[in-house]
Amino acid sequence: MRIKRSVTHRRRRAALRKATKGYLWRRKSTIRLGRVAVLKAGVNAYRDRRRKKREFRALWQIRINAAARQHGLSYSRFMAGVKKAKIGLDRKSLADLAMNEPKVFEAIVKLAKG
Repeated sequence: MRIKRSVTHRRRRAALRKATKGYLWRRKSTIRLGRVAVLKAGVNAYRDRRRKKREFRALWQIRINAAARQHGLSYSRFMAGVKKAKIGLDRKSLADLAMNEPKVFEAIVKLAKG
């Protein structure tokens, strides 16, 4: 008996069409171009999930450095002081404090100066 795969065939193509919804031109309507587009989108998404973490950490470092220099400390000396004073705040929290709560950040700088 021969195996008929029309249901599988249609489901795979329907899933691909759903994945390419919102794409431009023939990438959304043809299978061959859609397959390539979905594959490339997945590669870019995977790469950029990791890149996003890098870029945000760099942004937080820049913000902390700018705020610390206003109080006479470099970024590296400030972070060393934070570790030495056993202040359990990460860079994201410190950058947020530096932007939104300058008085609290100033108190942390004083602790870091020791």
